[in-house]
Amino acid sequence: MCETHRDNPVRFTFPSASEQETDRLGALLADVLRGGDIVALNGELGAGKTRLVRAIVHSLCPAGQRVSSPTYVLVQQYEGETPVFHFDAYRLADVDEFLELGAEEIFEDGGICLIEWAARVAEVLPPSSLRIDIRVTGPESREYELAGSDGRAIEIIEAIRARAGVRP
Repeated sequence: MCETHRDNPVRFTFPSASEQETDRLGALLADVLRGGDIVALNGELGAGKTRLVRAIVHSLCPAGQRVSSPTYVLVQQYEGETPVFHFDAYRLADVDEFLELGAEEIFEDGGICLIEWAARVAEVLPPSSLRIDIRVTGPESREYELAGSDGRAIEIIEAIRARAGVRP
């Protein structure tokens, strides 16, 4: 069983010099994510949140599902072996609006939840959520910092670290 690291989260930085490397991170995440997992994505406008979600969804769901930012519809569902729910909290006025979307019920539904602009609703996300902060480091390069302070998030980070070939 994994430990809890509330005061000192476990972190792993995945550098990406291209969209293809971002797609690789998405495929690595898709390999380890399972029903009930919540991924909280943060980064400035244009940082690559939707690009990473697209890579995850394309790895998890049948071909042909178009993935776009759910900015205006707020939540989209993609069908696969495990359903994937893609939230965008950018235009939400407050946490109550997020909860009115049925977020808590969706969290408990057993799907994989990917939440863009998650910092806006962080107070209602479970402690087991995996946080990914995206930093733009160049025209196509990014740093994806994976962080977690509770069991499942730590398991995901350690699995990604191992699959990426990086020692702790």
